[in-house]
Amino acid sequence: MTSIAAPAPAVPAARRRPEWVRPMLLAAPLVLVFVVLLVYPVGQLLLLSIYSDGAFTLAKYRQLFASSVYVNVMLITLKISLWTTLLSVVAGYPVAYLISSLEKDRKAGWVFWVLLSFWTSFLVRAFAWIVMLGRNGVVNQLLTATGLQETPSNLLYSMGAVLVGMVHALMPLAVLTMLSVMENIDRNLPRAALTLGARPGTAFWRIYFPLSMPGVAAGAIMVFVTAVGFFIVPALLGGRRETMITQLIIEQVLQTMNWGFAGAISVLLLVVTLAVFVLYDRLLGLSSMTGESVQKTTTRRGPLHHVGDAVLGGLGSVSDWLIALMPRRRREVQPGRSFPLRTVAVLVLFFLSVPALLMIPLSFAGKSGLNWPPTGFTLAHYKDLIASPLWMQAALRSLIVGLGAATAAMLIGTPAAFLLVRSRMRGKSLLLAFVLSPIIIPRMIIAVGMFYFFARVGLVGTSVGLMIGHTVIAVPYVVMTMMAVLRNYDTRLDLAAQSLGATPWQTLRHVTFPILAAGLFSSFLFAFATSFDELTISLFASGGLSATLPKQFWDEVTLQISPVIAAVSTCLFAFVGALIALAEWLRRRAARQTP
Repeated sequence: MTSIAAPAPAVPAARRRPEWVRPMLLAAPLVLVFVVLLVYPVGQLLLLSIYSDGAFTLAKYRQLFASSVYVNVMLITLKISLWTTLLSVVAGYPVAYLISSLEKDRKAGWVFWVLLSFWTSFLVRAFAWIVMLGRNGVVNQLLTATGLQETPSNLLYSMGAVLVGMVHALMPLAVLTMLSVMENIDRNLPRAALTLGARPGTAFWRIYFPLSMPGVAAGAIMVFVTAVGFFIVPALLGGRRETMITQLIIEQVLQTMNWGFAGAISVLLLVVTLAVFVLYDRLLGLSSMTGESVQKTTTRRGPLHHVGDAVLGGLGSVSDWLIALMPRRRREVQPGRSFPLRTVAVLVLFFLSVPALLMIPLSFAGKSGLNWPPTGFTLAHYKDLIASPLWMQAALRSLIVGLGAATAAMLIGTPAAFLLVRSRMRGKSLLLAFVLSPIIIPRMIIAVGMFYFFARVGLVGTSVGLMIGHTVIAVPYVVMTMMAVLRNYDTRLDLAAQSLGATPWQTLRHVTFPILAAGLFSSFLFAFATSFDELTISLFASGGLSATLPKQFWDEVTLQISPVIAAVSTCLFAFVGALIALAEWLRRRAARQTP
């Protein structure tokens, strides 16, 4: 008995320490970076709103609420954000539903167009709408040609223009978020309802739609938070009546250097955003944002659950009535493949893709400039682009910063993804919320906080400062991508290698990483694309000295409208398209290699 029991305490003692240390080592890089570069700068900015000359004061908040201007701007921001969220989710739902119902080999092409729209620069898309909605643009030309109007209308600088641009910019985010949940829904459940006598409309609204609600809610929250902190589209397509709260923050920082008042406005924006996220977490949980199993997230039921059942029942009855009016051959189409659904999805993808595609012929236009239709053919705009030192230096800087930020984000985010997927430690939900904080906190608040911090440590106007700032916002995308990859990884391969005598490091090096290589590189590309298109942090951290490509694009668009911008838009569109095609190929390759 003694010989058997003696070594027993030594084995747990040897293993206890690694089990405690490993989660700490995996999470330490991300936590350290976020505390220093996110929590501290944002905290400093918020403290400036209540401290002035070393004394506590609420003067900035009294100034904020003393005038109805700032409250009205906040209300306008919420109005635009809510309408953008509603339209993006409602129009994007059929696209996500259709894609989720397709086979893998047919799904890739549809996903490519959504991803292409998603990663195409916000600036390119906003500039495309400037051209399309202009007095000599595509929309006015069509309206005049069809006789709907006699003279061109002023479509720009209005609420309608802002909503069109915002929905166009953010709908791909809603589609991809909803798709991540819909792909995990068992399609046999609606079919089982049909075999039990339920009609198609009732089966969809009572069975499938409730299972997809976590995706709908996640897509809505992502679009809403992004819209609240958005400023590109309102600044380019809106007028004074469409001013959003982020534009006031930019004005207070860049024009008046009033850090305290900018901090007070940021607190107001942050409180609204966090309130929405707290409500979302109570209803569904933040884990649903990463595409977690639907069955886990739908166990939480809201207080209006019974009312929701009644509404869904009514929608099911109306849908069944409409389906009964269709020809019988149309009714027998497999769910998710109907002609009306495909028509809606194609129209939505047309809406998402055409504005950026129209920049291609305009970039080669000779005499017409940015008017439609383009006339003539010339390569002069591309020659001017290549000959411009400002554009070339900005492009090179964006490449360097993007590569550095993507590499750093991979090194920081990948260990955190392993921890979140494979570890059983307590507090994983808190760590996940911390990882997603750069997405939860409006980008403008992060940018202003970093600007204040970088100004004190001498990083404003440096490529290092830009790289650091872009790393923070790219990490969540790396973590979410790697979490999705790791969920499909068979951990029994690692256990088999260890049972044959391989150490944890040897297993990681010779088994895990080779299988996950394509997924790792895919997440690297997404992080690079995130950095390459980032404007908000670059607008402040560049200090006007080291402009990135989006910053140079912004300066050109706000100062003058030149045909060279169409050439830049075309180059960016082609570059992002190549990146997305490569990332999708790597994703499919990783899926084939994963057992």
